[in-house]
Amino acid sequence: MSSLELRDVAVSYGDHDALAPFSDRIAPGEWLGLIGPNGAGKSTLLRAIVGLVKRRGEVVIDGASVDLHSSRRRAALVAYVPQEPILPDDMTAFEYVLLGRTPYVGYFATESKHDRALAHDVLDRLDLGDFSERRLGELSGGERQRIAIARALAQEAPVLLLDEPTSALDIGHQQQALELVERLRHEHGLTVVSAMHDLTLAGMYSDRLVLLHGGRVVASGSAIDVLSAETLREFYGVRVTVQHEDDGTVVVIPRRDVLDT
Repeated sequence: MSSLELRDVAVSYGDHDALAPFSDRIAPGEWLGLIGPNGAGKSTLLRAIVGLVKRRGEVVIDGASVDLHSSRRRAALVAYVPQEPILPDDMTAFEYVLLGRTPYVGYFATESKHDRALAHDVLDRLDLGDFSERRLGELSGGERQRIAIARALAQEAPVLLLDEPTSALDIGHQQQALELVERLRHEHGLTVVSAMHDLTLAGMYSDRLVLLHGGRVVASGSAIDVLSAETLREFYGVRVTVQHEDDGTVVVIPRRDVLDT
């Protein structure tokens, strides 16, 4: 189990501040959900954590700055599923998922039986076993997105970053993927940070939500605290009904504006 601490992490593009200084501590085994409208800074924050954009501030895992680690060691600590993963069309699904084991394979060595078995297991658990020998270029967008999630899970990093991991998935595969992440979180103490547009799913799976708007934190707390009709109207500009289920689930239902006739 690993903790993730963000100390004044900020990103600027020229004179534009895409992400104002962001500080938080995600406890070992916690799931933090990032929500907010397009351009709020969710993807920027995830990319800053994994080192894909130049940032200010510090990313700390288990008390040590990730900047002190080699790229190989960072890959063993943090797995990342981008919003639009780029997958090589001529590689098979199994070969691509097996790349998740790269941080554990020695130089000039090949993947072990354990590495290969783990890759197959993750594919099976995401209902992708029948696709293992298919070329990625032959798969649908939703299937490719599940393959990207499978590779990140095969990486077995203690910190998992998910950027809109279910945007191309049907409702069944959305739940399947998120339930697998949830199960691994409890079995192995996985620490998760996810950016999600589906507010109901975000509230259902996250322990805590952070609402970003214009690169700044405007609300944080439990789903009950953050997902209020008033807050969503202010920062999303939408009219919604928020329904609280008996099991604690917070359901966000968009409402149509009634036009005068």
